[in-house]
Amino acid sequence: MKILLINGSPRRHGNIASMLKTIQEELQDSGHHTDMLHIADLKVSPCTGCMKCRTAGRCILPEDDAQRALKLLAEADAVAVGSPCYWGNMSGQLKLLFDRMVYGLMRDNPRGLPHPLHKGKRAVILATSTTPPPFNILFNQTRGTVRALKEVLGYSGFRIVGTLQKGGTRTSPALTERELTRCRRLARKLIKE
Repeated sequence: MKILLINGSPRRHGNIASMLKTIQEELQDSGHHTDMLHIADLKVSPCTGCMKCRTAGRCILPEDDAQRALKLLAEADAVAVGSPCYWGNMSGQLKLLFDRMVYGLMRDNPRGLPHPLHKGKRAVILATSTTPPPFNILFNQTRGTVRALKEVLGYSGFRIVGTLQKGGTRTSPALTERELTRCRRLARKLIKE
């Protein structure tokens, strides 16, 4: 299988990156191909909201890393997406990428409702927040991030097979062995037949 891992954090060595690296190692140890995208490395112009991609089936803006990311996503059998919490949502950089890739994630059916283009693919979602547990969930911080990613991936046809939410990253910045074990389990859920 081919699995795409998307680090939606601007930090290349933060908790999200560590979680994704753990998932990647588990997948590679099982003989699967992985590609890692770091949002911080991508050059993506903002979406202008012209909606031309909905009818043209492509973005009319000059080609940039959004198209490259979409190609990797289209070729992937599964995806793992991680983001830190930005005001109860995914990072702005990750949202920008999804905005630019919308035409390759879903189409509108004749009634104007979303028609998923990635039906049958699996996904896992990772979220972190400085808000300590359980308030990261109760106050919709990591829960808001997971909700937003579920919406994008769900409308695109992905089946969410697991999530991991880590709160309190300011006071407990390192991943625990339990969290690393959960990452390995999530990797196995992505490739489960």
